[in-house]
Amino acid sequence: MRLNERGVGLRVLEQGIDTSTAEGRAMFGMLSVLAELQRELIIANTRDGLAAARARGRKGGRRPKLTPAQASHAQELYDAGNLTVQQIADLLKTPRSTIYGHLNKQSIGRGPQPA
Repeated sequence: MRLNERGVGLRVLEQGIDTSTAEGRAMFGMLSVLAELQRELIIANTRDGLAAARARGRKGGRRPKLTPAQASHAQELYDAGNLTVQQIADLLKTPRSTIYGHLNKQSIGRGPQPA
């Protein structure tokens, strides 16, 4: 790199780019435009692929650790207030963080709910 009237100049030896010259700045600009185009194409292709997979009935993401019945049971146990989250996790043989992920967010930290 070297300093010029416009600030720091970049010199790429392998590609022959020198940003201290007008040609070098133009080449650098074209390469950045091509890189941006490539990035946009990758994003568009990814979105199209995900939409096609959804149309075929595929659903992305990790499968839930608890079944809906287990999640409902965990919520009932939590709302009853007789067990801690760790005890519920031990009962369902899953980490405590998984239980928190399946609990109703509004009920966390409120304590036992009246029946």
